[in-house]
Amino acid sequence: PSCCDLTARTLEVLAEFNYAPAHPVVRHAVRFLRRHQEKDGAWYGRWGVNYIYGTWQVLRGLSAIGEDMGEPWIQRGRDWLESHQNDDGGWGESCASYEDPAARGRGCSTPSQTAWALMGLLSFPEVERPSLERGVRFLVGTQNADGSWDEDLITGTGFPKVFYLKYDLYRNNFPLLALAMYANRLEVPVPALNRSHRRRLAAPEPTGVPTFTALLSGLPGIEALKELLTKRNHG
Repeated sequence: PSCCDLTARTLEVLAEFNYAPAHPVVRHAVRFLRRHQEKDGAWYGRWGVNYIYGTWQVLRGLSAIGEDMGEPWIQRGRDWLESHQNDDGGWGESCASYEDPAARGRGCSTPSQTAWALMGLLSFPEVERPSLERGVRFLVGTQNADGSWDEDLITGTGFPKVFYLKYDLYRNNFPLLALAMYANRLEVPVPALNRSHRRRLAAPEPTGVPTFTALLSGLPGIEALKELLTKRNHG
């Protein structure tokens, strides 16, 4: 059956082929996503655990195809992500969320799910949000010396309520992708990213603590990913 995460990914593909937001196929897909949005603003994740995954995918797809990200129903998705950020700055959700509504968007922070949430938030033009900076700091602070991240919890979905999958590269690929996206957004001018904010992020932190941008630029693999994302965004 149709699901929100794959519908949103299809919108991303259609955007790559220059489908206009007004195209009938796009409008039909957007109506599907709006119709299947949960009452709290999130979206169900069929192929990743769970509402963090689904909400990221939908927000990214809507942004890619050119939807107005200021629409209240879309902003409710961002509100849901931000309201489920953990105190340590990360995000987490267990497989129990497929059976227990109280577990939706709740769980120990993981690198992959934190990255999904960050990429969902980065679907909006505003970069100067505390939730974004806290999430990035979580990823930077939990990275191992060799550039990897540890992730023991399962975040991949096989069949909900039946079996789940542990994709080992999730713990590394998604954090690097999210950090590269964030770093590129700091460097590429967008309407909501004004000069004063860029100066604030680049300002020296307390003595003995590396600057935030220095931490980002020093991450293993970040420069290669930034280059790939830049090429992708410019055709």
